[in-house]
Amino acid sequence: MELEKLRIFVAVAERGSFSRGARELYISHSTTSRAVSALEEELGVRLLERDNRVLGLTAAGEVLLREAKALLRQAEELTRKVREAQN
Repeated sequence: MELEKLRIFVAVAERGSFSRGARELYISHSTTSRAVSALEEELGVRLLERDNRVLGLTAAGEVLLREAKALLRQAEELTRKVREAQN
């Protein structure tokens, strides 16, 4: 599981839209769609309920959103600490 795919999933889930998530990250709609589909395939579960214009989280998606946000915060903290150690 790649951090970038998790960042994309979080952006899409928090904004309720592939397009809005893509705009937030300055990437294409197709990139967001592929990243979320790849996560779903890798995990073997549906993360999002797609119903025309409405996008919702499945139970698995809710778990991933919560844990991915925590993991991304930890990764940012790790990066900060490593860079500080350099000085």
